[in-house]
Amino acid sequence: MLEHFCECYSDLSGPILCPVLGSITPLFIPNSRIRPIRLIGLCASLITFLYPPVLRIQFDPSTAKSQFVESLRWLPYENIHLYMGIDGLSLFFVILTTFLIPICISVGWSSMRSYGKEYITASLIREFLMIAVSCMLDPLLFYVLPESVPIPMFIIIGVWGSRQRKIKAAYQFFLYTSLGSVFMLLAIPLILLQTGTTDLQILLTTEFSERRQIFLWIAFFASFAVKVPMVPVHIWLPEAHVEAPTAGSVILAGIPLKLGTYGFLRFSIPMFPEATLRSTPFIYTPSAIAIIYTPSTTSRQIDLKKIIAYSPVAHMNLVTIGMSSRAAAVRSPNFELWTHKQGSEGIKRVTVTLV
Repeated sequence: MLEHFCECYSDLSGPILCPVLGSITPLFIPNSRIRPIRLIGLCASLITFLYPPVLRIQFDPSTAKSQFVESLRWLPYENIHLYMGIDGLSLFFVILTTFLIPICISVGWSSMRSYGKEYITASLIREFLMIAVSCMLDPLLFYVLPESVPIPMFIIIGVWGSRQRKIKAAYQFFLYTSLGSVFMLLAIPLILLQTGTTDLQILLTTEFSERRQIFLWIAFFASFAVKVPMVPVHIWLPEAHVEAPTAGSVILAGIPLKLGTYGFLRFSIPMFPEATLRSTPFIYTPSAIAIIYTPSTTSRQIDLKKIIAYSPVAHMNLVTIGMSSRAAAVRSPNFELWTHKQGSEGIKRVTVTLV
């Protein structure tokens, strides 16, 4: 019976489609029946939460290849297909998303009395988009889906925000995150023109020229830097975090802020390794400024919510420094790893050069 249960839950279409069905069902229920609407939303999120543990049980950690891969013909005349799969990195994004959404729905259980149906629908659509982003193995669809995440977040901040500047914060959040990704949209056709496909598995084995790598890396960087966020494009985060309702702040800090570094790890570093190595000082500078600047700014705040809002800026920029350092160390031909070996003549230091 357990094996049959695992077989039913061992694909990615379940955790992606379940929130979609849960968001459509409340549309057929009158607004006056708010309790059944909330129960449907909570049950849909809890059912979705059952999928990742089963995927984790069946996940093979001994391989770096994507698992549970699914393909769907989308634009076959352009050799563009919908590829989905998860590896060790995206698996925990799926787990984190399905864990946070039921909490956010429970937090807004009694406070979201106005437009309760719309709140449940926006929360479940947001869950569907964030799970799909984590599973996507196509740069084109990876661009489309993260740019769709700000839409339900824009609605949640603008409608259910708790302060007077919620409309301004919603527009600022939407415009910053959307305009920063325009450069990535321009880079994807260039990749398609050279390779003839947007399949990540093929792109990882494709060698781009150094000049083209630098151009493509800058285009992807402009998109991901806003989502981290890095200085000076971090202004939208404190406003959005402060003006959003509690549930919106939880999910904003939990998942969307991680999409920038996820994009670096998923696309920029493996696809453009030489450009990543050359641009390491360029990443260090704004990241170091953010780590020093944001605590200094936080010390002058008296609003607790704004104090909490500035902390992700510092710790996510610390993540970018660590991420870039690791990538630069692995790619650098002069990187030496010191180990110690004990033999009959005593302990010797062995130097291994990574090429």
